[in-house]
Parts: sequence; structure tokens; C-alpha cells
Amino acid sequence: MGSQGKPSSKFESLPLSISGPLECALKGTVLLTHPYFNKGSAFTHEERRDFELAGLLPPSIQTLEQQVQRAYEQYSAHPDDLSKNTFLTSMKEQNEVLYFRLLHDHLPEMFSVVYTPTEGDAIQNYSRIFRRPDGVFLNINDTDRVHHDLSLWGTPDDIDYIVVTDGEEILGIGDQGCGGILISIAKLALTTLCAGVHPNRVLPVVLDCGTNNQDLLDDPLYLGLRHKRVTGKRYDDFVDTFVKSARELYPKAYIHFEDFGFDNARRLLEKYRPEIPCFNDDVQGTGCVTLAAIFSGLHVTKQNLEDLRMVVFGAGTAGVGIADQVRDAIATERGISKEDAAKQIWLIDKQGLLTTGVESLSKTQKPFARSEDEWSGKDRDLLAVVREVKPNALIGTSTVPKAFTEEIVREMASHVERPIILPLSNPTRLHEAIPANLLKWTDGKALVATGSPFEPIKGPWGQDGQEVEIEVAECNNSVVFPGIGLGSVLCRARLVTDKMLVAAVGGVAELSPALKDDTAPLLPGVEVVRDVSARVARKVIQAAVEEGVATEQGIPENEDDLGEWIKEQMWKPVYRPLKFVEKEGATREAKGEMRVVGSLATRD
Repeated sequence: MGSQGKPSSKFESLPLSISGPLECALKGTVLLTHPYFNKGSAFTHEERRDFELAGLLPPSIQTLEQQVQRAYEQYSAHPDDLSKNTFLTSMKEQNEVLYFRLLHDHLPEMFSVVYTPTEGDAIQNYSRIFRRPDGVFLNINDTDRVHHDLSLWGTPDDIDYIVVTDGEEILGIGDQGCGGILISIAKLALTTLCAGVHPNRVLPVVLDCGTNNQDLLDDPLYLGLRHKRVTGKRYDDFVDTFVKSARELYPKAYIHFEDFGFDNARRLLEKYRPEIPCFNDDVQGTGCVTLAAIFSGLHVTKQNLEDLRMVVFGAGTAGVGIADQVRDAIATERGISKEDAAKQIWLIDKQGLLTTGVESLSKTQKPFARSEDEWSGKDRDLLAVVREVKPNALIGTSTVPKAFTEEIVREMASHVERPIILPLSNPTRLHEAIPANLLKWTDGKALVATGSPFEPIKGPWGQDGQEVEIEVAECNNSVVFPGIGLGSVLCRARLVTDKMLVAAVGGVAELSPALKDDTAPLLPGVEVVRDVSARVARKVIQAAVEEGVATEQGIPENEDDLGEWIKEQMWKPVYRPLKFVEKEGATREAKGEMRVVGSLATRD
């Protein structure tokens, strides 16, 4: 990945093309303080002359690679992950290309710092480490301002991707109130890093509805609304006002719902999914990437979806989302009803196995409830269910640490040659089991993917007891949701359909290392995530075209051309040459006005 522009492409006339120079109407200090255009010490002689920078910079001209080296040394000097996270945030506010290039070059090392688990720590401490605001803060006590406040961020063509949260259920750490803005920011950073969604065309939003986190309410430094969460009709009207305003103001934008509470996540998705291009990563993204891991595990064990017997421990948003995705895939592949497909899945929650006799079942849990008569007189805890069901896949979304005990895992392994075990709860301290124990208890036979990154595990599981090193796959939504978003944005999808999601799963599974080596990870790693996202986007666009929901004109039919068309529009962290243009007649991008409130007239 070079530090200057790339050769021309036959698709370089596209509005989102990354070929050629960037037009820029800024000069001097204003240019140096603009994170999208700033190159720091890497401005060329010509750029320093044309943009009045010569006296503002040290004379040595450096490459992006040299800047990354310096930035990495600065990063490494920080004593803990939270301070490293804060350092990266500061860099992003100064120089976006350098920020994303540093992450790109050190992604396996830095992923857990820029996202889970460290981002969870940053969110918990949001009001204490706060320095400057980023994103849109909408609060339920000012619903009348929602349309106006959103309108200030750009024209109808300016925004491609919106991430919105209400902060109720953040990364397994619960209600974080207005601190949830950081999860919206982090998710958008991942869409750029992993899929090349243009960073100046995204919008992070938090819907502050109050918080039920007493620690935050008691904290004198807390920055959000100081009252309990508002629910019911007033909450629904607030969310609806946001959705309708966002669609009216930014009709091309794809809306990504993130970390809403269990009661609202599925309900809101079901309400808006038939109407707008939207996606919920907790419900759909987790389900997609888990299904891709299961596909790969079944391939290793030479089984098919019809052989799957899956127990999900934790029947909240993520658990039910996984169950839904797997059920729909079974139904599609086997040509059976969703009701029959659900019979291959068992859900366990706080009250034990979910059966028709459980009174507190939610609407989303009911399709998976087992017959009460079938389980009459039987124990319904996890160990008892594993013993009775003999599952070949065990999924953890409970946030109950160490729930997958040695007894449970050994019981499962006594019935299955290579059990698929996916402890997915985040952050790491909430994992149902650690990979080292799962491999130890199954003599290295477990096929494991986790919700957070782990170091490779060594053990005497090779031929004749030789020590081998097993790389554990991370069941990371980031190999799927950025590509789904990229594909939806590029084809300007009217909706995000089931077939588009199934196509996305296929795109991830096709690149599984386990397809070539049954000791390899079940999923592709973050080091190849841009290639994965390009594949996922291609699959998503093809499915959207087939279903008639793609509205963009000129989408190539030829697969190779489509791949080039996608990659030509994937933003890269490289310094493109800057071409000075006068402000009069310049685009909003050239004037540095994208995502700058106050840069355009009020639109309402």
C-alpha cells in the first residue's frame, strides 16, 4: 500500500473513486488541522508551496511509512491498553490517513485496543477521559430538535453510513448511557478500516434516553441525562423521529443499529427492516459470523447443516440472533419450514432450557421453545441438556464467566468426535471458557472460535503426542458487517434482505482457512479482512441485484469487473496528491466541509 495515488482505473470517474489527486481548497494552518487532508511531515515540496505550508513544518519531508514508524513507537510507549486507545483517538482527530494506516499495518496487535475489549473500558470511562465531542448527541428530552440537529451534518449526498446506539447494552458491559457514542464511533472506524467505507461520509449517533446504570447517575462527572431510561411510547416516538429524519435528510444512507437492549433491538429491526436499508450487528452480524464458523466446523467434521444439533447458552439478543440465522439457513438448505428447522436448536437462559412451560418467554424466544411435555421430569440446566441432546455445537452468549465447565465440555466430547464450541461473550473476562481449557479437556479436538482474540495454544495434540500450536479463530463480526455495509452502500440497496445476508455468510465461509487445513482457524483473521470485505460486498451486491433492491446504475455484471468496481471505491489509508482549487465553485469535500456542522445553511 503506497504513499501516493494509484494508477488510473476504468472506474475512476465514479464519485467514490480513490484514483487520482484530491481537490483541496484549504491552505496553511486550516489545512494542517483538518484530519481528512492533513499529511503532517509528508506534504511534498510542491504541496508545501501551493498550500502555504513551508513555514509551518520542519523542512524534512517524510514518507507515510516513516510516520507510521514514529507513531508506532509513540503508541508502544504507553503503559496500558486504555492509554493506547486514548492515543489512537487523538491521532484520528489529527490525521485520519496516518491513524488508519497505523491500524492497518499492526491490525492483529491493535484490534483489541481499538475495539473489544479495550473500547469497552473506554466507554465505561467516557465521562472521565472525555476531551472533545465527536458525533451526534440526540436526547429524548429534545425530540423536537432531532431533525434540525441531524440536518446540520451535510447535504442529502454527503452521508453513506450511520451507526446509531441508545447505549443500553454495550459490549457485554450493559447500560453506558451517552458513553455509547464511542461504540458508534468505533464501529464506523471498523467499517473504514475493514471495508474502505469513506471516513468523511459516515455519522456516529447516540440516542440518550437516560440510563439505569446507578453508578453513572451517581457520578458527578457523568455527561449524559441524569434520569432513568425512558421507555414505552415516548421512547418509540423518539427513535421513530430519528429514523424518519435520517432517511429524509440522508436518503442514500445505510442505518446500522448497535447495542440496543434486548427488548428493543429485535423489535426495532423488525419494524424498520421492511422499510429502509438497515442492519443490527448484535442480531444479524453475530448470527452471520457464527453461522460462517459453524459452516467451516461442519466442513471439517464432514457434516452438513442437517446434522447440526446446536445448544445456545444465553438467549438474549445475540443468542436468539444466532439461532434465527442458523434456523433460516437450515430451512433454506434443507427446503423445510422454519418451524422444523428450529427443532435442531436448543436455547438455555437464566431459567434453564426454554420450553413452552416458561411463562416469561419473549416473542423472539418462543419459536425455539421445546415442548414442555418432552422435558417433563428432566433437569434443564446446561449439563443436563448437553447430556440429553448430545449437541455437536455449543454456543455461548450468556456473559456468564466459566459457564462451560470441564464436566460439561467432557460430556459433550464423549458423544462428538470434534465438538464445535464457540464462547462468544465479550469482553474476555466474561467468556464462558478459555480456549486453552477447551482444547485441554478435549485432547485438542475441539473446534473453537471466541468472541475476543486469544494467543495461539500449544499442547501435545499432534501425532504421537507431539506438541502443536493451534490458532484459535476469533468469531469477530468485523469479518462480516463491514462488507455487508459496503455492499449495501455501493449498490444503494433499498433494503437488506435475508438472501443478501446468506450471501454474505457464504462470502466469509469461502475464505475460511479450515477449508484447506482442518487444524487451521475456522474463520479468516483480521489480517485479511479487507479481502474478506470485498468478497462479502460482491456477494451482497449480486444478491441485491438478483432481488431487485439495488438502485445504483451501472453495476457491472461481469464478476471480475464487479470486483474492480468495488475495490476502486474502497477508501485506502494512503496519501493522495493534493490539487489546489479555489473555494468558489469547489465541492464540499474540497472545502473540508464534510461532517462539519455550521458549514451549510439550515435545511429545515
